[in-house]
Amino acid sequence: MTRSTLGAFFIAFGVTLGLGGVAALHAGGFFNQRAVGGVAITTEGVLEAPTTQDTVELEQLRKQTPLKAPAAMEELAEIRAVSLKQIEATLQQCARDGQPVPEEVQYLAGLQRAQYVFVYPERNDVVIAGPAEGWEMDQWGNVVGITTKRPVLLLDNLMVGLRSGATSRTEPITCSIDPRQEGIQRLQAYLKTIRNIGDPNDTLAKIEEALGPQDVSVTGVPETSRFARTMVAADFRMKRIAMEFEPAPIAGMPSFLSMMQATGRGMSNMMPRWWLAPDYQPLAKSEDGLAWQLRGQGVKCLTTEDYVSDTGEKTAAGTKNPTAEKWADTMTKKFDELAAKDSAFGELRNIMDLAVIGALIEKEHLLDLADLELPQLLGEQPLNRYPAAKTTASKASAVKQGRDWLISASGGVEMLPWHVASETETVESVAKVRTDLAPGDAKDFWYE
Repeated sequence: MTRSTLGAFFIAFGVTLGLGGVAALHAGGFFNQRAVGGVAITTEGVLEAPTTQDTVELEQLRKQTPLKAPAAMEELAEIRAVSLKQIEATLQQCARDGQPVPEEVQYLAGLQRAQYVFVYPERNDVVIAGPAEGWEMDQWGNVVGITTKRPVLLLDNLMVGLRSGATSRTEPITCSIDPRQEGIQRLQAYLKTIRNIGDPNDTLAKIEEALGPQDVSVTGVPETSRFARTMVAADFRMKRIAMEFEPAPIAGMPSFLSMMQATGRGMSNMMPRWWLAPDYQPLAKSEDGLAWQLRGQGVKCLTTEDYVSDTGEKTAAGTKNPTAEKWADTMTKKFDELAAKDSAFGELRNIMDLAVIGALIEKEHLLDLADLELPQLLGEQPLNRYPAAKTTASKASAVKQGRDWLISASGGVEMLPWHVASETETVESVAKVRTDLAPGDAKDFWYE
């Protein structure tokens, strides 16, 4: 493994880099756009699927704010390394000069996964590394690679990941979209009055009215952050695919409703629950603890069932519906393919990587090993703010099996990054990657 065959290089940032693209994004209101990341959130906190008008506005924004990576960053590289020390220096310089953060820093040099963390004590630096290339904005408002279409890592999400490192020891990072108890109670009462579906549209409308709004909750990270929005978007889009509100963008992934209909089985008093969680092998590390590698797909889908009483209370049933489990397994097996087609899921994997890296840096004291301080990254640099999702309207997509109705699904996203960072094994080949990437001692700014 050599630097030339890997196409690797370190990226250092300075305030003289081009600012046009990202400045235009700020000026054009990109970070206030209600439809970003595959979902729309109103200023009142209502979570919705993007409308046709949202799509038109995003397309106009894309045309008004073209993104352009520097020539040195355009080519697809199997591995590219980004210096946290240099990011910190650039953020401090921008703060002093009152200048916007360069586009290259906002999009972390086009990194598409954070696969490695390397410590260079001799340079007082910690770097993250992974595949990278030039970038553009896609139809959902996510910034993606120009050829792979996989979402790039964002500075905002890196900062949230780093800042959550200490708290993730005791507090999970989660999002959840769940119906209210009183809504379930109203729904149970209404369903008892139904003997036949009658007019399907009318029946489904009454079901939606009875169930009422569902609550969106986020823990472990700021609810107005892009990080939180990414979790909410992935959860929301997962449910829409499962409940057949929109088709999966890939073959071989039917909706859960169609799977249930094929079995002929009902779901009396049961509510399927899916959630997306980290899926990593033990982290590989060098003997000296200066080189680390994240391994594995990054995301998996899990399932269980909640039992719903007549009063609307939910309790864990302690069992798994075979069809719900089959759908979750399909989601896991197809996740990499799905992430390549739908950037909302690809960005979810990116933030999981960054949350694990934040926990790893904190747990293993990697900044202390490098004698590196990151005041901007760890707190002083403000995060971009998005409307926080608070509620979403219930949408019914029902399959009737005999006298049983499948109405809604629950679940969310749950990360325990400290736990992931605690599972490690020594793999000395990781040390060689670090050595091959090491910059020359005479260089202050690194490119290959």
